[in-house]
Amino acid sequence: MEEYIKQALEIVKAQAGVRNMTEEEITSMVKSLADQLKGLVEGEQSEVSREEQKPAVDPKKAIREKSIICLECGKAFKVLTKKHLKTHGLTPQEYKEKWGYKKKQSLIAKSLARERRKKMREMKLWTKRKLGS
Repeated sequence: MEEYIKQALEIVKAQAGVRNMTEEEITSMVKSLADQLKGLVEGEQSEVSREEQKPAVDPKKAIREKSIICLECGKAFKVLTKKHLKTHGLTPQEYKEKWGYKKKQSLIAKSLARERRKKMREMKLWTKRKLGS
């Protein structure tokens, strides 16, 4: 396992050089990467190990006012994108299912969701536009 931790540390060190990371993010990312590397090399990445995974934070508290926390790696985002979830080998649907979110739940910070709803109401896209105006 030690060799996997060394490899994970190298990856996380490179990531930390590119962006600011909290101590919690670094720790969870090293652990997660070491486990994933071990699983890839030893072929242990099965559904059983996925079921036993503990979330980075409580799923009910992951969607916050100004951010959403990825339960896989513990990183904070404004929007949890398909591209990010793909790095964990999940689609948005699989992620929601795995962590107990409703199918229609958006993976976005609360304040950003409110802003978008307000903007859509102002645009009134559901009304037909008059020709010539």
